[in-house]
Amino acid sequence: MPSGSLQDEQVLPIRRQITTEPRFSDRVFRLVVTAGGFTSLIVLGMITAFLAYRGFEVFRTFGFHFITSFTWDGGNPDAGVKPSFGIGAMLIGTVVISLVALTIALPVAVGSALFLTHYAPMWLRKPLTILVDLMAAIPSVVYGLWGFFVLMPHAIYWAKLLNKYLGWIPIFKVPLPIFERSPFIAGLVLAVMIIPIITAISREVFTQVPLDRIQAAYALGATRWSMIRAVVLPFGSSGIAGGAMLGLGRAMGETVAVYLALNLAYKANFHIHFSSGGSIASMIVNKFGEASPFELKGLMAAGLALFVMTLIVNFLANLIVRRASRTGR
Repeated sequence: MPSGSLQDEQVLPIRRQITTEPRFSDRVFRLVVTAGGFTSLIVLGMITAFLAYRGFEVFRTFGFHFITSFTWDGGNPDAGVKPSFGIGAMLIGTVVISLVALTIALPVAVGSALFLTHYAPMWLRKPLTILVDLMAAIPSVVYGLWGFFVLMPHAIYWAKLLNKYLGWIPIFKVPLPIFERSPFIAGLVLAVMIIPIITAISREVFTQVPLDRIQAAYALGATRWSMIRAVVLPFGSSGIAGGAMLGLGRAMGETVAVYLALNLAYKANFHIHFSSGGSIASMIVNKFGEASPFELKGLMAAGLALFVMTLIVNFLANLIVRRASRTGR
């Protein structure tokens, strides 16, 4: 048989058509994901609109004085005393307590992340990682009760030591020797709460360090700690900062734990060991049940201020973490 006929009888493969048009399941999945994202934005917008609507009269009455004033007085209509609302003292308390928590939590969290990624044996790494992640799911009221009944007696001893040896620093001074339920103790409780958040983010950033950089450091004779200082920490500095800001946002918005661990007082307190102070969130919880209709509007305005502060901090933290994940620096 001629060779030409054999070539004619060869079966050519069927050409597959390549198309970029998504399948029906892809379109459904994209629709669900998009709807979920927009739902989150809509919920945030509705919360903001609700708080702004309920607190608008307070902002219109007191203006910027509402942010800077250190007075919170519901007034007495029978005695002709007008109400006066201001969150300045509670705003300072929120920042002070959150900074105390961040100062304590950040070194512990970064050290824990370094241990999990570079020092812990493989058989121990996974259980510890699960344990740290589970700590973030513990309700805040549990932390608050633990801080009140377990942590406070020990923290009072630490506060007295700091006051004794560092009392020449203004923040460690106390007007009176009363150390119970202070911003220091509230900050300790919040530090325990935000350690898992900062640890998880720092751990994820440290695992993204390029292996060739680590091996190059070892090839040059670096020890493990020298490699961490020269390679891992510079690489993950932005991620650490982003995780710290996310932890700060969590600490600023925490309510029940601060309410249980701190003696609420409506005045600015820069002495972290003195049993006095408060935060915006704990003030709202304390006043909400007995507030008059107009005072309730003031609490809504305070909630709006706290909500905006937390959103700004979390937004900046997400930008930093995203930049760290994209650039590796």
